[in-house]
Amino acid sequence: MVRQDAWKQYDDTELAEVMKFAEGYSAFLSACKTERECVVFGVSEARRKGFADLADIVREGRTLRAGDRVYYNWMGKDLMAFVIGEKPLSEGMNILGAHIDSPRVDVKQNPLYEDEGIAYFDTHYYGGIKKYQWVAIPLALHGVIVRKDGTRETVAIGEKEEDPVFCFSDLLIHLAQDQMSKKASEAVEGEALNLIVGGRPLKDAEKEAVKAQVLKLLKEQLGAEEEDLLSAELEIVPAGRARDLGFDRSMILGYGHDDRICAYPSLRAVTDCEGTPAYTVCAILTDKEEIGSVGATGMASNFFENTVAELISACEGGYSDLTLRRCLRNSRMLSSDVSAGFDPNFAGVFEKKNAAILGKGVCFNKFTGRGGKGGSNDANAEFMAEIRRIMDDAGVDFQTAELGKVDAGGGGTIAYMCAKYGMNVIDAGIAVLSMHAPYEIAAKCDLWEGYKCYRAFAREAKAF
Repeated sequence: MVRQDAWKQYDDTELAEVMKFAEGYSAFLSACKTERECVVFGVSEARRKGFADLADIVREGRTLRAGDRVYYNWMGKDLMAFVIGEKPLSEGMNILGAHIDSPRVDVKQNPLYEDEGIAYFDTHYYGGIKKYQWVAIPLALHGVIVRKDGTRETVAIGEKEEDPVFCFSDLLIHLAQDQMSKKASEAVEGEALNLIVGGRPLKDAEKEAVKAQVLKLLKEQLGAEEEDLLSAELEIVPAGRARDLGFDRSMILGYGHDDRICAYPSLRAVTDCEGTPAYTVCAILTDKEEIGSVGATGMASNFFENTVAELISACEGGYSDLTLRRCLRNSRMLSSDVSAGFDPNFAGVFEKKNAAILGKGVCFNKFTGRGGKGGSNDANAEFMAEIRRIMDDAGVDFQTAELGKVDAGGGGTIAYMCAKYGMNVIDAGIAVLSMHAPYEIAAKCDLWEGYKCYRAFAREAKAF
């Protein structure tokens, strides 16, 4: 089957829309490098579009009706946005679900130490990374420090031009004979990712003077003692903003496309929803996907189910367990997650006929998983047919793909965790090159087709 080149479909007016939307996304990607920052952005965007806090609705005992717009912030790491539809919630929702965590390196709880005149933070990497890619590049420090009294300090160091940056050192090539002979997975070990954070000693300090200087600066600049690092969440991410890539500026190079390039248009598709939809539409931005969706803020927990229960309780007719079960069972969902873009430089791991090609539009993965579809949500043919109808009617350029050759590897998404309710779910996202690298690559036209896809699905998907 011939895939259309999305760029060739645009007239001058739509091309300007593609570029404008990409500008907004690039600004988001540059500013939101952690799940907490994504939620802060999302809450601000929702409020700007007239969404009310569901927690306030519940606390005040107000009743939601068709056309009402609400959001819910769970632990500062998950965000859900809803536009209440005309049909009862028992008939299901149209859901767009993406994750807002990305592979990175985390600071350990007892991190700060000094060795031969250099101060370091000890770290533990998060998600699937090639560790050798993270050395000898400028890095920034993002997160929060929470003191014992509950007050908190937001941290974002390394993004402004005047900020310092941080770095993991690498072994000089002149002494790297043994390192270069190792497998790539062993060339840089996890415990060798020690972040350089200082090198000037504090005057009059007798022991660990460089560490003492860093602690002095932490106190002056962040109001934090060393003990406060025990209750901190600090994430090490590539420093700097997302940039246009190529002479033609057709692509975006940046950190965190996986999966913020799906999260941003998913949220926009719901916050941009006009009028009252037939079915309630919902965007879920979730945490912890990169480590298996575990924990209280991962999709494997009950945070989404609990939030839908609160939503039903606030609507006319009130809550019943049967209404909740019917709502979840009858819902339809796009698991908005990136797909591995076909890379001609590494063509051997792809089966080209079933690979996602940059510039060919949004990508549907009927299944993910590993080997014999292990750990996969394998979407029904009937649902795929419905997806085709919606995309064709809306003029969305789309393609289908698998994650590499059958036995080359694989991966998973949040799709199977939502399918457990009985709802129809399929993965739908943007093709990305260099996935999980510090800087990933995506095409602006695919981002735009993704937004068109999510907007059409939210408006047009229905029970069948």
